[in-house]
Amino acid sequence: MNHISRADAAADGRSEIRKTTCYMCACRCGINVHIKGNKVHYIEGNRDHPINKGVLCAKGSAGIMQHYSPARLKKPLLRTGERGEGKFKEIEWNEALDLATEWLGEVRRTDPRKLAFFTGRDQSQSMTGWWAQAYGTPNYAAHGGFCSVNMAAAGIYTMGGAFWEFGAPDWEKTELFMIFGVAEDHDSNPIKMGLGKLKERGVKVIGVNPVRTGYNAIADEWLGIAPGTDGLLILALVHELLRAGKIDVDYLLRYTNAPWLVIDDPEGAGHGLFARSEDGTPLVASRDSGEIAASSTPGIKAALKGRFTLADGRSATPVFELLAGKYLDPDYAPAAVAERTGISAATIARIADEIAKAAFEREVIIDQPWTDMKGERHEQMIGRPVAFHAMRGISAHSNGFQTCRALHLLQILVGSIDCPGGFRFKPPYPRPVAGQPRPHGGACADTALAGPHLGYPRGPEDLLLEADGETAERIDKAFSWDAPLSAHGMMHMVISNAHARDPYGIDVLFMYMANMAWNSSMNSSSVMDMLTDKDENGDYVIPKIIYSDAYSSEMVAFADLILPDTTYLERHDCISLLDRPISEPEAMCDSIRWPVVEPERDVRGFQSVLLDLGARLKLPGMVDEQGTAIYKDYADYIVHHQRKPGVGPLSGWRGADGTKTGRGEPNPDQLQRYIDNGGFSQVHLPAEALYFKHANRAWSDWAIEHGLQEGPVENIFQLYLEPLRKFQLSAEGKAKPVPPEHHRERIRRCFDPLPCWYPPFADDGSEADGYPLHAITQRPAAMYHSWGSQNAWLRQIHGENALYVPGAVCDQQGLSDDDWALVSSPSGEIRVRIRRMEAVNGSTLWTWNAIGKRAGAWALDNDAPEATRGFLLNHLIDELLPPKGDGRRWANSDPITGQAAWFDLRVAIRRDPDQSGERSLPATAAQKSPVGPAPDTVAFSGGKKP
Repeated sequence: MNHISRADAAADGRSEIRKTTCYMCACRCGINVHIKGNKVHYIEGNRDHPINKGVLCAKGSAGIMQHYSPARLKKPLLRTGERGEGKFKEIEWNEALDLATEWLGEVRRTDPRKLAFFTGRDQSQSMTGWWAQAYGTPNYAAHGGFCSVNMAAAGIYTMGGAFWEFGAPDWEKTELFMIFGVAEDHDSNPIKMGLGKLKERGVKVIGVNPVRTGYNAIADEWLGIAPGTDGLLILALVHELLRAGKIDVDYLLRYTNAPWLVIDDPEGAGHGLFARSEDGTPLVASRDSGEIAASSTPGIKAALKGRFTLADGRSATPVFELLAGKYLDPDYAPAAVAERTGISAATIARIADEIAKAAFEREVIIDQPWTDMKGERHEQMIGRPVAFHAMRGISAHSNGFQTCRALHLLQILVGSIDCPGGFRFKPPYPRPVAGQPRPHGGACADTALAGPHLGYPRGPEDLLLEADGETAERIDKAFSWDAPLSAHGMMHMVISNAHARDPYGIDVLFMYMANMAWNSSMNSSSVMDMLTDKDENGDYVIPKIIYSDAYSSEMVAFADLILPDTTYLERHDCISLLDRPISEPEAMCDSIRWPVVEPERDVRGFQSVLLDLGARLKLPGMVDEQGTAIYKDYADYIVHHQRKPGVGPLSGWRGADGTKTGRGEPNPDQLQRYIDNGGFSQVHLPAEALYFKHANRAWSDWAIEHGLQEGPVENIFQLYLEPLRKFQLSAEGKAKPVPPEHHRERIRRCFDPLPCWYPPFADDGSEADGYPLHAITQRPAAMYHSWGSQNAWLRQIHGENALYVPGAVCDQQGLSDDDWALVSSPSGEIRVRIRRMEAVNGSTLWTWNAIGKRAGAWALDNDAPEATRGFLLNHLIDELLPPKGDGRRWANSDPITGQAAWFDLRVAIRRDPDQSGERSLPATAAQKSPVGPAPDTVAFSGGKKP
């Protein structure tokens, strides 16, 4: 039984265990927090928790020092000095909330677009998005646009899910595992446990990453690929599998659009679109007779190749024939891509053969009957036991969307999606585009938006544009011609666009847990300048900045009003099925955080503050007809809010008596039931629903019953993505709306409906311009974003960072360990300490991310190693690409989704002639700490106050 252990009153000095959810990274592990004398005494993993099963990493164990950090904010703050100085005065909450209400109220009454509300790595985006929708601003998103939107969007558009929260490898049954671009901080404990299972069974692990650290260091084979060429490698593997005939044809026919007919009419407006019946159903051709029929026709045996004539006389070809023709081209042969990727042709051919052998010679069979969505009964579940996992390393490139799609294409071709031994969806996924919302805009004064901000466009008709068909409605230009499928928004562009007043200026920038003045911006130096820049009248170009955080980060210094948040051990949080749940492939799971200790400072949980502001602003859904607040705080919201009848933030213990799951009336005791159960809910899927969720009737019925779907959703994997072809037609002038001329060539080239590869935009001329090397970052296992820098335990692991340089580059430049080097890009130059490394791609420099800090931030001393010897690569990156002579500065991002292209950075390196200085550059002026300096020694023992 998973409950509070030794639940005695802790004030008498005896120990009590309170179970909640970790927040030292985004893994969302279960933890046991030992309380003694009303103080946190010790944190360990919860062995009953579905995510980590008791395993806890260094970050999780060090949560004590995060909770008791000297950098914690203590009270609301009002700026008294210039922005960036860090000078504030403490004010009371009523004054702070009155001021925020005044600023926000004036904007809502006049032009809600003038509020830009963006949140960072919080885990309550369903709630913050709901608030922004009620407010009426179109300008809302979270961190995904500069993290991994390419991974998520490519997966949703292709198959209704992706990696991490969307799904996981079948660790127990896979026979071959490949990881692409995975660092050690994401989903770390489940991956470590999974890798342990693979090692125990002797399953081969192949790591594809420019850098060999962590998971790649323990892989059986490491491919040190050149950054930005993963898609080329993947499509070379596809080439080999097609050439050898090692694909699952039956899987393609049953579950994908491989047989759908594509119109071949080069001069017509339908060229490249699917041929459809009058009711919109895609058409296929009979393999035997060539007769054209609806793809939904029972028992049809569709052709995968051939050329067919439609009823209107136009020609059409199955998707698979187009696909095979594209990837069997010699340009995708291993020998053609070897030099560019850095992986030999022999290695590529061998790995393709290993994938084929694992998939087709070691198939997994489970004797479990199931019925598909067409009503056909299957006596067994047959799996192709090859599993893949990928993260930001392949996503954060200007070709990342198509690269992520290519990886999903590879999985689908061998039939390894949601089958025994392959990739498995986690509830509530799969959720294909047909079950996803479209984006909403159209702001009006004192009016809520008609629907959610973020969504999945089906074509140019869903873009958020002004009446001229060109100007973006959103400040970040998401869902515009700049980035049509920007499903997570483009947080990294908000400040630069607002500063340029392009497409318009804003009045209030409202941010939560988003360190945009430092490591969460592409160029920290220029963003700090933008935040402090004034117009000709002496007023700040961005007039008002409201910021909420628990700690004195770099961003705090640039805000006008600070609303201090609690630590994760002092507040309620909801890791919801409406947002980013903790489900596993075999179970629907969600979880909470709750105040295992009460704050000793005058701080409030941000979500509760947001609800308070919503009530003060009389936002719909937050006040009743009399204008009285509906929710007293976030805990009350978690229990009583319903997104639709019977479906709320939490799935467990619903209904008046707590006996319902997924759907049911609010239960006043719901939070206590979660607390009694260790902070989480877990409901296992029936055996017949465990696999093939994309086509499994038992899964569909179960998902509807538990509130994950409102009705059956057709999920046919989209090898050929028609929405991309619609954008190409617009760019070709054959369909409306038509993009501005300067966007057309890029749309025609990059929006290929079949996954393609093109060189990252930053590679264009980089070597000729004197920037021959790649530079990337990795997240260290012991740090997560910038939070770890105030943690006295974790700082002992990573107090500073070096730039790791390939041996050949060191020899060429005369560099030795601990030398100081100058690293330059088209955007600037930094001075860093280097270390020689051989286990890295020969043209790639790299460092740990977010170790370097601004002096005075996080209550660190001005001479702290993070501020003197630590550094960021961000100073070398720009939101825009270098000028190319066409009079425009193109965004440094994926042209399809707007994903920030962090890992496209090209640089040059040379030894600093002056080796005397002992600090990295640039050295940003110190900010004053509003919480004062930290003590010389931060220690904690037993139940004593640190």
